[in-house]
Amino acid sequence: MKYLITTLLFITALFAANANSESQKKILIIASNKIDMGDAEKHEARNDLFEFAPPYHIFVSHGYDVDFVSPEGGEVHFMRDPLGISSYTMKYEGFLNKTQHTLTPDEVDPSLYWGVFSGGGYGTMFDVADNSKIQSIIAQIYEKNGIVGVGGHGSASIVNVPLSSGEYMVKGKRVAGFPNSTETTKPWANYGKLLPFLIESQLVKNGAIAENKQTLSDKHAVVVDQRIVSTMFLPSAALVAKEMLILHEKQKSK
Repeated sequence: MKYLITTLLFITALFAANANSESQKKILIIASNKIDMGDAEKHEARNDLFEFAPPYHIFVSHGYDVDFVSPEGGEVHFMRDPLGISSYTMKYEGFLNKTQHTLTPDEVDPSLYWGVFSGGGYGTMFDVADNSKIQSIIAQIYEKNGIVGVGGHGSASIVNVPLSSGEYMVKGKRVAGFPNSTETTKPWANYGKLLPFLIESQLVKNGAIAENKQTLSDKHAVVVDQRIVSTMFLPSAALVAKEMLILHEKQKSK
């Protein structure tokens, strides 16, 4: 009887440990270290606060720990004044501490995360999109059944991610991102001339089905295709986080 009780206690502890391990799985958020585009006029390239703080709030308010990674680690910078939920999460939910002490890619263990999210701001196009270590992190999380979410120019972080098969992660997937027509008609990046690539063109080049205001009836729509969740404009960044959570809960219930 004593042996049976000991065995049952061991099995219970084992299941509890596994459950706790699952509950401790985290979200990784990718941010840029850029401040400007490197041009003489110093066009804005900081991360867009409204594409990072609301999703962060969604994740932490549902009980998930969040880590930030950037190409260089350390502090990352944001544009826009904090308002509403962004102000709240900065003051009460540890957002500032996390974003002032981001991890370097070498400090990230992809196995610890069930999902990865990247917001926008132009910086992502310059120092994240072709960072091979960050690409590898994204690919490893995705290939372990992880969920990938992007908002705004954050889609630049996944356009060039290769999988172990050699194919691009976005191939055959519907992915929302800024259209060429927007980039080339706005002064934000000198009508697209300062950009290393155009997101729509790069998505198409790498086999994705590019979704934007010319293909979507609602330009703020969230596009979910398998385990990639994306949106074109910042008002829906929090909705990307919500859809990621829904997918994750479905995975856990199977």
